Amino acid sequence: MQIQDLPYPDPGVPDARSGRRFLWWLFRNQLGGQLKSLAWGLLHFLSISALPFCVGVAIQAVVDHSGRRLALAGGLLALCCLGSALGDTFLHRTAVTNWITAAARVQQLLARKAANLGSALTRRVAAGEVVAVSTGDVEKIGWFVEAWSRFTAAAVTVVVVCAGLVVYQPALGSVVAVGLPFLALAALPLLPSATRRADFQREKAGRATELASDTVAGLRVLRGIGGEELFLDRYRKASQEVRHAAVRSARMWSLIAAIQVLLPGLLLIAVVWYGVHLARQGRVEIGELVAVYSSVMILTYPLRHFEEIAMAYSFSRPSATRAARVLSLERATSAEGTRGGIGDGEGLPSGDLYDPATGLLAPSGRLTAVVCGDPDAAGLLAERLGGHPSEEGTSVLLGGVPLDELPLGSARTAVLVQDKDPVLLSGTLRELLDVPASGAVDAEEALAAAQCGDVLAALAQGSLDAEDPLDARITERGRSLSGGQRQRLALARSLFTDPEVLVLDEPTSAVDSHTEARIAEGVRDLRAGRTTVVFTSSPLLLDRADRVVLVHEGEVAAVGVHRELVRKEPRYRAIVTRETDEEAALGYVRHEQDVLNEQDVLNEQHALDEQHALHGQHALHELEEIEETA
Repeated sequence: MQIQDLPYPDPGVPDARSGRRFLWWLFRNQLGGQLKSLAWGLLHFLSISALPFCVGVAIQAVVDHSGRRLALAGGLLALCCLGSALGDTFLHRTAVTNWITAAARVQQLLARKAANLGSALTRRVAAGEVVAVSTGDVEKIGWFVEAWSRFTAAAVTVVVVCAGLVVYQPALGSVVAVGLPFLALAALPLLPSATRRADFQREKAGRATELASDTVAGLRVLRGIGGEELFLDRYRKASQEVRHAAVRSARMWSLIAAIQVLLPGLLLIAVVWYGVHLARQGRVEIGELVAVYSSVMILTYPLRHFEEIAMAYSFSRPSATRAARVLSLERATSAEGTRGGIGDGEGLPSGDLYDPATGLLAPSGRLTAVVCGDPDAAGLLAERLGGHPSEEGTSVLLGGVPLDELPLGSARTAVLVQDKDPVLLSGTLRELLDVPASGAVDAEEALAAAQCGDVLAALAQGSLDAEDPLDARITERGRSLSGGQRQRLALARSLFTDPEVLVLDEPTSAVDSHTEARIAEGVRDLRAGRTTVVFTSSPLLLDRADRVVLVHEGEVAAVGVHRELVRKEPRYRAIVTRETDEEAALGYVRHEQDVLNEQDVLNEQHALDEQHALHGQHALHELEEIEETA
């Protein structure tokens, strides 16, 4: 896989049982790139490591006044320099390719998991953790995958050079062969402590990121209640904790780096001292001593990769663990479904939407409003109506077909669920409305039904270079807009999609009553003949619904129209009118009194009817007696 070939057609199914297994899975899936990087790394490191031997041969040739060997040494030097330059160039190229492709694979996996889980993702994983995984953690995972091949090349080079030194000069080579493994493993006892400090730093950084994300998302509200300084102090404290943790981690890594400098220096001193001793005895030639000394100096370069791989692993392991935790999340139902022969938008079921768990029925082609006293329960019910809920349960039926038997894409095409906190991505308004749609509703109609006229004016005013309001830019998550404006744009996007079934969860909770009334009319008119379910407690929306359903404690408690339910159902009236317990009790007493009064009226009417019947019978008897007498 090359960078220009990204994204992957299929990033694969990751082994997310642990962070280590996930890293190993990534390595196996990039084996071709790893082998290329290993080959170029060996060429680079071996070429550099061969330079001291060439220098030693050249010096000894000068000492021996051998022009032929000197020319041979010069040719070998040129060849080694060429191999080093060529290997370094392509090693860097393949290493960067491995890094980017590994990071891209992880990002694709995370994006696929986010699309698969939908709104259930942020309910099961903190938003700050998702942000940390998809940004910084992805880079650290790619770093380890890329560094592994270079480390392997460096390790092979060290072994080859040690073996070559033992053959070239057994006395000095044996010293180097004994000392180098000790240098490579000297920092190993410090790695657990360094890893723990790195994990602690990542934990603090994730917490700070989560706090910053929550603060920015709620900045408008914080300004309204005067809580900016409070949250700013919290973030200052969190950032200072990150700084202290980073300093503690850096101290440990600086100690490891110091050891990697100190110990090779001591080995050099030992080699020089012992080499001089052997040279005095005539057991070592000058060229051999220079070659061994230079080799030890050169080997400090590949030895640096031992420190790098340790750092890369300690930093990437917690990142891989977090990524694996996100990737291991599963839906309550299979995203592929069990019903074959149905593609996205093809052969989709239609008809009434029915939830067997609650008894909720949304007739086809009608506007159904659902009132639920618990907002969290309403959100879960709205998600379940989408066919693939985050929790296991009885499947919702659309036209008698269980939605969880459909592929996830088909279910989302048939039933579109807009939750109570829809997201607006940054970009132009035209890009916001660039979503799969039926084509029956154009953008102007959707924006008009959602009462977005003032939103378009505000966007156009803020984007002076946009001649068409649809080309006006929306800031990240629409933070420059009010809550009501964001809601209306999200509603327009859902109306423009024009799905078979549209489920809206509190679509006008941040809109004023006058605008809300116009939105209710616009949605009713635009969705005529299409199935629409609105979760709301707003009387303006409820009064315009064809059918109102009260869901209480997970079951349908009442069905009717708004005005009828307000008059006859105390629980419905308490939710819609925001009655207190005392008012609800008083209303219940009044309702019971009205029932008793109605019963008294009926009893009186029944008594009058009986009296009239008796009078009629007496009159009939008298008439019969008169006729008999006559």
